[in-house]
Amino acid sequence: MTLFEAKEYDPSVEKRRRMYAIAGLVLAAFFAFLVYHFWDWREEHAVSKFLTAIEHKDYERAYTIWNADPNWKQHPQKYAGYNFGTFELDWGPTGEYGEIRSHTIRTALTPKNSSGVVVISMINDRKVPLALWVEKKDRSITFLPPTLNIRIEP
Repeated sequence: MTLFEAKEYDPSVEKRRRMYAIAGLVLAAFFAFLVYHFWDWREEHAVSKFLTAIEHKDYERAYTIWNADPNWKQHPQKYAGYNFGTFELDWGPTGEYGEIRSHTIRTALTPKNSSGVVVISMINDRKVPLALWVEKKDRSITFLPPTLNIRIEP
C-alpha cells in the first residue's frame, strides 16, 4: 500500500476512541470511589449486627458476634476474661448505655499498621459516640484499646 492508496481519514473513529477512554476513566473513578467508601464495610456490618442483636435483647447471639465464635458455649474457659455474665451486665439494661433501642454506624477508621478497625456508632441518639475495635482477620469485637489515642468528636 502506498501513500496514495491510504484510507480516507474518518473522524468518527477518533471520536469513538475518545469516548471509550472517557468512559473508562469515569468507570475507574467510580470503582475507586466504591472501594474507598466500602473498604471497612465488613467490620461496620459486624458492629451493626452486634448492636441489632443487643437491641433485640438476644445477648447470646450478640456474644457470639462479639467473640466471632459460634461455639463459645463449648469452651467458655477461653473467654473467662470477659465471660457471658459480665457481657450481659455491660450490654444489658443495667449497663452504661442502658437499654439500647437504636443505633447508627457513623464511620470507620483504620489506624496505620494495625490489625483492626475502629467503628464509631451512635447509640440511642446520645451525644457521645461509641467506638468499638473490630479485628480484620475474624471480625471479633472488643472495646477500644487504651493504647490507641483517638479523639472522637460528638
